[in-house]
Amino acid sequence: MAKAKTPVKGKKTVKKIEHLHIRLTNKNYMIIGLGIAVMLVGYFFMNANSVDGFLPTVIAPIVLVIAYGVIIPFGILFEDKSGETQTENTVTTAPVNVSVN
Repeated sequence: MAKAKTPVKGKKTVKKIEHLHIRLTNKNYMIIGLGIAVMLVGYFFMNANSVDGFLPTVIAPIVLVIAYGVIIPFGILFEDKSGETQTENTVTTAPVNVSVN
C-alpha cells in the first residue's frame, strides 16, 4: 500500500543557491590579453637607458599598476551577459496540493 502524504499548506519555495563560478569567455580573454599587452609596454618603458628619466621612473610604474591592478582583474571578473540566459540558474517549484481520500 502506498503511504498517504499529508497536505501541504501554503506555498513551498526553494531558495536559490548561487555558487561562485568564474566563466571566462572570449571577451574575458581579450581583456586579459590587452592587460598583458599594456604590461609589456610598461616593461618596455622601464627598459629605457636613463635611470633618472621621466619615462622609466614615472610613466612605467603607472602603466604597470594600471595593467596589474585594473585591466587584468577586470578581465577576470567581467561577466558577459549577452550570450547567456538568466533562466538557467533559477529554480522554481509549483505548490503541491495533495488530497487524502
